[in-house]
Amino acid sequence: MVEQIKIGIIGGSGLYQMEALKDVEEVKIETPFGAPSDALIVGTLDGTRVAFLARHGRGHTLTPSELPFRANIYAMKSLGVEYLISASAVGSLKQEAKPLDMVVPDQFIDRTRNRISTFFGEGIVAHIAFGDPICPKLAEVLSGAIASLDLPEVTLHQGGTYVCMEGPAFSTKAESNLYRSWGATIIGMTNLPEAKLAREAEIAYATLAMVTDYDCWHPDHDSVTVELVIGNLKKNAVNAQRVIRETVRRLSENPPGSEAHSALKYAIITPLNQAPEATKQKLGLLLRKYL
Repeated sequence: MVEQIKIGIIGGSGLYQMEALKDVEEVKIETPFGAPSDALIVGTLDGTRVAFLARHGRGHTLTPSELPFRANIYAMKSLGVEYLISASAVGSLKQEAKPLDMVVPDQFIDRTRNRISTFFGEGIVAHIAFGDPICPKLAEVLSGAIASLDLPEVTLHQGGTYVCMEGPAFSTKAESNLYRSWGATIIGMTNLPEAKLAREAEIAYATLAMVTDYDCWHPDHDSVTVELVIGNLKKNAVNAQRVIRETVRRLSENPPGSEAHSALKYAIITPLNQAPEATKQKLGLLLRKYL
């Protein structure tokens, strides 16, 4: 029997480990969708068992387009995860969201082209509701944790739209200004497929977006460079660990109900008694409540 863990953390660029974790063990999970980005690190954070995954691998070896999104979310689900905190580096599309600030977005715009962002197909069709792609209850806990901490360089921005682009190149100025004209707040390369798959897996999902730069639209800042991003990533990683610890503490004390936890209830269109056995077996972890 695999240990059941309710809280998962996905660490993005710069956040490859959680230093405060105790009683750590690596868990290698094979899924029907292949191997995750890395072994999952299971440990105790201030008395609460959590699962941590380095999104790009601990040596940052995977581009955003190469990420095994389905395997990552399926692996979290297989451990019993019900709440998933996604820490991510982002560029800012608004003057007021400055480098080192934290944004807890509530919307996404999908500009990816090469991502598989559903578990379904092969004889089983499901259409999840995704009007509110971030779990508002989990986002509230996350925002409350940020607001409660003394982070002198950080301003919290609650709400906002995250543009998810394909990458791995950063935006052109024309693209950056287009996204600004849409009213978007931040831009990144990874969270939209995670959010869709987490919803299909009935996991509450929220993004801790950490601003590293002003993308390339800002006239008073040089176009984004890897050097600039990495310097801010290191500062962000320290702040992110404090925020995640406080969020985990609050979640463990008072886990909120989430509509995400029953997202498939009315989403599966195919009568499961007529669906292919092989697909039902492959998706058994997601479907067992409904079979």
